[in-house]
Amino acid sequence: MSDLSYLDWNNSIQTLSKAYDSGLFVIIIGPKGTGKTSLVREFARINDKKLESINFSLRTRESHLVGTKTLTNGTVSFDEGLLVKSMREGSLLYLDEINSAEADVLLRLDEALDDRRQIVLKESTGETIQANEKWFVVATINPLTHSGTKELPPQLLSRFPVRISLEYPPEDVELKIVKKYVSEADESELVQGIKLANLLRQAAAVEELFYSPSLRETIAFGKLLDNKMSPKEAATIVFGNVYTQWGNIEYQKVKDIITSLFGN
Repeated sequence: MSDLSYLDWNNSIQTLSKAYDSGLFVIIIGPKGTGKTSLVREFARINDKKLESINFSLRTRESHLVGTKTLTNGTVSFDEGLLVKSMREGSLLYLDEINSAEADVLLRLDEALDDRRQIVLKESTGETIQANEKWFVVATINPLTHSGTKELPPQLLSRFPVRISLEYPPEDVELKIVKKYVSEADESELVQGIKLANLLRQAAAVEELFYSPSLRETIAFGKLLDNKMSPKEAATIVFGNVYTQWGNIEYQKVKDIITSLFGN
């Protein structure tokens, strides 16, 4: 297996570093599977920063951010949430898919992200938590075309004045990324798999298809080739079969594209 270090193809690490040095929070915008999380993990590793992550969904509650009261042996205590812990410690707080959260959660988050960088623990002692000066926040949002996402309120978006757009990399860069995970696959077959992924992404972008394959899927395609699976079979399993959930017409469209690239 090749070197698995992060391939920073659009200098995003440098942007994150300058934002951190400037005391500015960052938002990364892009579809699923473009390496947003890998980018943040690599930045934390390079800078030896403890990484705290919150993965937002409709089920995320204020208590996940701030904390909750617990009763143990008749004693009431308060278990602080990841937002408060990271503010105290000055760690890197990663807010993944922030535009999937409910409005009340975003409102509480906004309290901590404004210029004062503080939050009042109204759930317990009423203490005001002042963020450590090394506290750094990076959020991600998916395009509004993704299920469950919604537009961020302008005042919250303004808390992240540094914006990184992370799209799928160019095909030659994606090949370099995939080759980090495989050792024996034929390069020309990898190129065809990546070409297929990009054709499907382009079709999804104009709503001709319902699904856009991620970098994870091109890596999976390469790993199956590494284990001696034929390229057409690997393409069908990784890229094709997922479309059956939208019916036979959708699946047949993709199957025809696979046949055009890999033959009968």
